[in-house]
Amino acid sequence: MKCSKPGRPPDPRVVRVSTGTRGHLKMTTTLNPYLGFRDNAREAMNFYQSVFGGELAMSTFGEFHASEDASEQDKIMHGMLTTGSGMVLMGADTPNGMSFTPGDNFSVSLSGDDDAELRGYWEKLSDGGTVTVPLEQAPWGDTFGMCTDKFGVAWLVNIAGPKQ
Repeated sequence: MKCSKPGRPPDPRVVRVSTGTRGHLKMTTTLNPYLGFRDNAREAMNFYQSVFGGELAMSTFGEFHASEDASEQDKIMHGMLTTGSGMVLMGADTPNGMSFTPGDNFSVSLSGDDDAELRGYWEKLSDGGTVTVPLEQAPWGDTFGMCTDKFGVAWLVNIAGPKQ
């Protein structure tokens, strides 16, 4: 593994993984941009893949029974583009019941499996802000919540559930 020299910032291309106490790999917390779209997330994420390359994974609202609206079943609930250079871009279609303003259609995503760390971030970010989706069990098995902090920045927090 390539290490940084003292006094130099770490190399962002190096993936750092810590080992949990039970002998399984523990993921580190990541911070990524999360783009919102109105009914064209699939097209947009495919476009970004054509620009940056990498692997694209997408899930629909229908796959996770996350919407009762029949028109949303084939819409993208979560898309993630991971490039060979380590860039990660996430995006999704905004549900019909939520407001959407082009230009204001991004959030910051915090995700990982350190429950205490991520809940700590959630508590601080939501304090004085607005909780739009409570931090609780999500249909895909993780703990998930959305909030807007007191400065108007939208955050998504996802705590990985137990591995099956």
